[in-house]
Amino acid sequence: MKRAVVYSKRHRSLEPSVSTGTAGSERVDPLKSPRPVRRRFMKIWLLAAFVTGCVLTFSAITIVNLQTGRSPALTQKDIDAAVLHTLSTQDLPSVSARAASAVQPAVVRVQGFEVDPKKPQDLGRPSGVGTGVVIKDDGTLLTNYHVVWGAARLVVTFADGTESPAQVVGVHPEKDLAVVKPLKIPDDLQPAVIGSSRQLVPGDGVVAVGFPFGMGPSVSSGVVSGLGREFVSPQGGRVLSGLIQFDAAANPGNSGGPLVNMAGEVIGIVTAILNPTPARTFIGIGFATTIEEAGMAVGLPPF
Repeated sequence: MKRAVVYSKRHRSLEPSVSTGTAGSERVDPLKSPRPVRRRFMKIWLLAAFVTGCVLTFSAITIVNLQTGRSPALTQKDIDAAVLHTLSTQDLPSVSARAASAVQPAVVRVQGFEVDPKKPQDLGRPSGVGTGVVIKDDGTLLTNYHVVWGAARLVVTFADGTESPAQVVGVHPEKDLAVVKPLKIPDDLQPAVIGSSRQLVPGDGVVAVGFPFGMGPSVSSGVVSGLGREFVSPQGGRVLSGLIQFDAAANPGNSGGPLVNMAGEVIGIVTAILNPTPARTFIGIGFATTIEEAGMAVGLPPF
C-alpha cells in the first residue's frame, strides 16, 4: 500500500497519515521540515544576488565613466555649492582673527619702573610700557631695546594675567632689540611660532598685536607696504635698515610686539612708527625688524 501524505492548511506542515509502507520507506518528521532550510538558502541566494548586482552596476558605471572621461568623484560644481552653503549659513572667523588668536598666548606686556635711589624699598613709578613676544619654552622673550632702556625694574604680564619680575639678558642697541627673561612663567606657556619674512611681498596681510598706550592686548591688521626700508630713530639717531614697512595700526606701547603673517607666525618685531610731528602717533607707516635680523642680533640660533 502506498504511503499517504496529508497536507494540513491549518498548520502549514506536512503530516503523515497512519499507513503501512514497504520496508525502507521514510517517515516525514514535522519537526525537521525542509521548508525552513529552503528559506535560509533563498535568503542567502537573494543577498548574494543583490551584492553581485551592486558590483556589476558599479563596474558598469566605472567602465562608462572611464570611456567617457568622466570621474565618479564630486565635481567642482558640487564642491563650490557646498562651500557657498557653508559661507552663507556659518559665521566664520576672519583670517586676521585667526592669526591674532594663534600668537596671543605668547604676547606679553613689558612694564618698566624707575626707582628712587633714596627709596630703594619703593617699587618705583612706571617709566614706560611696551610689548614682548615669548619665543622659547622657558619664557625668553624678544622686545625693543628702547622699551627696557633706563628701567631699574621690569615686570612682565603674561596672557593669563600672571605677573613676574624680569631681567634683561641680552641687548643689541644697533637693532633696537633686547632679550628678556622672566623669573617665573605660567605652567601652560605657549611660545610663538616663528615664521620667515623671506617670502613676503608687498600686499601680504599682516597683524600687529600689542599694548598701545598700555591697552591690550590690542589687534590691528593691514598689509606689507614695502620691504628693505630704513628708519632713523629719533632716540640717538640710530639708522635701522632692512625693515618691513606695514600699515597695521601701531602706537607707543606696540614697540617690541610681534608682526605676524596670516598663519599666525611671527615674521617681525614692531620697532618704530613714522610721524614727522611731535604727536608720535600712527599715521599709516610702521616698521618692523625682520625675525631673521632679530634672531641674529640677539645671538639666538636661526629660527
